[in-house]
Amino acid sequence: YGGFAGSLMPLSTFTSDGSDATATFTSGIDSTYNEYLFIYNNIHPENNDITFGFQVDTGTNTNYNQTITSSSFFSYHREDDVSGISYATGGDQAQGTALQNISDSIGNANDEAVSGWLRLFEPSSGTFVKHFMACSIANMHSEGAYQTFRAGYINTTTAITRVQFKFSGGEIQGGTIQMFGII
Repeated sequence: YGGFAGSLMPLSTFTSDGSDATATFTSGIDSTYNEYLFIYNNIHPENNDITFGFQVDTGTNTNYNQTITSSSFFSYHREDDVSGISYATGGDQAQGTALQNISDSIGNANDEAVSGWLRLFEPSSGTFVKHFMACSIANMHSEGAYQTFRAGYINTTTAITRVQFKFSGGEIQGGTIQMFGII
């Protein structure tokens, strides 16, 4: 998971019941840890050819619309043996408040899902913006393997206390997301 120097402390686990609109972590994100890791495993969408993403909020706010600036690229290898790497303009934001895309074109067939991780750095800082990195692997709705890399910052100096994951449409119909504090 990208060269962690410390130990992972399990804090919380979301397990889909097959009809979840969101996976939301509303407690445990505080000054106890300088870094938080979210590992998502086999997150299966209801709808086909959609994106998976996250957004955050502060205090007891539940709008999940913090300002994000991010960068995005992806690599792929399709079943027809075409492969490549490219900047993903649809995966980045420039001072946007939308859901931060962390994986694209996820299919909803039984053999399609998304897995990966999101790292959130210093979410409790009252001085600095909050940096993040994400890496995901998904099956491109019946086309092949698709790996995305997203990184950026949440442009607030207010402490982040909530993280929410969801698809751009439909429900989360399977999978787990684990939240860890890194010592």
